[in-house]
Amino acid sequence: MRLVQYRMPDGSRRVGRVSEDGSRLHPLDKTGSVLELAEAAIAEDMSIASLVEKRTGTTTVDYNELLRDGRVLAPVDHPEPARFLVTGTGLTHTGSAAARNQMHVLTHGDGAEESDSLKIFRMGLEGGKPGAGKIGIQPEWFFKGVGTCVVSPGAELPMPAFAKAGAEEAEIVGLYLNGPDGHPYRIGYALGNEYSDHVTEGENYLYLAHSKLRSCSIGPELLIGDLPEEVRGHSRILRDGTVIWEQEFLSGEAHMSHSIANLEHFHFRYPMHRRAGDLHAYFFGAAVMSYASGIKTASGDEYEIQAQAFGKPLRNRMVSVPDEGLVTVTQL
Repeated sequence: MRLVQYRMPDGSRRVGRVSEDGSRLHPLDKTGSVLELAEAAIAEDMSIASLVEKRTGTTTVDYNELLRDGRVLAPVDHPEPARFLVTGTGLTHTGSAAARNQMHVLTHGDGAEESDSLKIFRMGLEGGKPGAGKIGIQPEWFFKGVGTCVVSPGAELPMPAFAKAGAEEAEIVGLYLNGPDGHPYRIGYALGNEYSDHVTEGENYLYLAHSKLRSCSIGPELLIGDLPEEVRGHSRILRDGTVIWEQEFLSGEAHMSHSIANLEHFHFRYPMHRRAGDLHAYFFGAAVMSYASGIKTASGDEYEIQAQAFGKPLRNRMVSVPDEGLVTVTQL
């Protein structure tokens, strides 16, 4: 079961259930957002899947037309964007660990001691999947931003003038809502482009936090229910309509060093992350990235991330934005 948020021509919002052939959406009755749907599921003590079954209408809309018109939204959002926290973890896949370690080698040479990146990846391999009811090893974690940093599928990904680079990171994203008592509920999963500045990150590992403070994109579809053990997909970059880089990625717990439950525990163990009514998007880490292949992206490049389990691909074009110059603070 997959859901899509979209806008009607008059600006009103709807949620649609993706048809079996993926070409049309069945609008849900009395549902203007996935947030409203999740809140209702919690209030009625039922699964989102059961509530969707109750609300699925008989009419359909053309999904492809919505995408062409730019009316598809991110799978979840919040009317108060500051209450939508966007975070993530890295070093959960072999590819990301190798790419991060390569930055270390370029900086310190082949004879350098094992990097902290490889150390934490090995720690995940040894203790990241502790089994049901147990707490494993702590993963890496980073803050990406709040809801204002999430751009819709098909929208432009801005590259700030101060950025040294901008490149995709094809990932799976967990999407969550904290109930009225603060208990976290998983709404579902989506594809995401975590989009980072790897050149800035490579200058010094302590710049990782800066390199992550960029826009990102999620969607277009929300997968309800369990994530497949293996998710197989493709990440591509197109320049002027021509593919300049493409690589298959493998994700899902079968290809991760941490279980999703372990990642969730270490995220939601902090009381500040269990504030009632807040939404969370949590990126689970990338398996492949063009930066590790030596690709230098440019303004106008289009990113495409696709996996069969998630339906339509996530597409966004990177566009440079003007330099804002020196930002100054005014004394009150």
